[in-house]
Amino acid sequence: MKLKVVVHEAEEGGFWAEVPAIPGCATQGDTFEDLLANLYEAVEGCLAVVGRVLPAMSCSIFIWKKSNA
Repeated sequence: MKLKVVVHEAEEGGFWAEVPAIPGCATQGDTFEDLLANLYEAVEGCLAVVGRVLPAMSCSIFIWKKSNA
């Protein structure tokens, strides 16, 4: 499974991201590394809610970083 992720820099510091293909699926992290770790958990949790099972780390996430400029 391939998912597009839109990453935003948070005004208060850190990052937040959303997965447009999964409505309501978003997460945040103090560092980009934290954000990536949280993304896998968020996607797994969101898919579990809609009844799809995603074995850990079985999807490819493509990052698109949205600049604040």
